[in-house]
Amino acid sequence: QVQLVESGGGLVQAGGSLRLSCATSGRTFSSLTMGWFRQAPGKEREFVAAISWSGGNTYYADSVKGRFTISRDNAKNTVYLQMNSLKPEDTAVYYCASRSGTLGSARPTSYDYWGQGTQVTVSS
Repeated sequence: QVQLVESGGGLVQAGGSLRLSCATSGRTFSSLTMGWFRQAPGKEREFVAAISWSGGNTYYADSVKGRFTISRDNAKNTVYLQMNSLKPEDTAVYYCASRSGTLGSARPTSYDYWGQGTQVTVSS
């Protein structure tokens, strides 16, 4: 079992920044590949970013490339999502997820455990 707890969401104006955190427990964090997904009202959950267990490989959706940065601190069992130049279309509930594979994946079904989500709202 892996427990995931997101934090850092909130309300921000367009062009602003937020940093999401996802604290994990229950399994050796350094063995997990981590991902961030988001889901807007009425839409399917979509991939945002992923990072391999070592942090050496990162993956991004085209819609956030160049604006968002995923990182991890294995000593703190935490993965981060730094979000800059936020747009109203980034508004969604953001979820972190973990998987046992060594590579990131954009498919939600590839992930084994999920957090409860944190709301990000970007006003225009």
